Amino acid sequence: MITIETLTEPTPGFADLVETHTTFCDGTAPPESCHRLPISALFTPDLTVWTASENGTLYGMGAMKALSDTEGEIKSMHTRAAARGKGIARTLLETIIQEARRRGYTGLWLETGVHPDFAAARALYTAFGFTETGPFGGYTRDPHSVFMTLDLTADSKAKAHT
Repeated sequence: MITIETLTEPTPGFADLVETHTTFCDGTAPPESCHRLPISALFTPDLTVWTASENGTLYGMGAMKALSDTEGEIKSMHTRAAARGKGIARTLLETIIQEARRRGYTGLWLETGVHPDFAAARALYTAFGFTETGPFGGYTRDPHSVFMTLDLTADSKAKAHT
């Protein structure tokens, strides 16, 4: 069974997972196109961090940044390669969407990579009703990025999952 927890400070296992995520992201695009957050930026008042474990083993993480009182951004989603296909990312995404709805957000945004290694993530987001859009917040057009949004006021596929 997958266990989701809210993390309020980094743990050694979490730090290792962030390092794995950093290495993964840095291998898919040039430095100026990597928008992943370092561990020090994940524990700020505008971010909520969740971890996903199974039988005590940490397999995944995800975070949501408050962009405003009505919008959030998904940050730092990652599932260890050994655990992919077990529903870790799906469970984390369901948790994030549910929290966004609980907060009364009307929109949820994300930036992800175009590299083939991000194909499964893009497919998951699409399955939950996210659609491609242009840059948002402080992002600019980048050939290595895909920007997506989910309208939380619409009767989207995401409602069926939360």
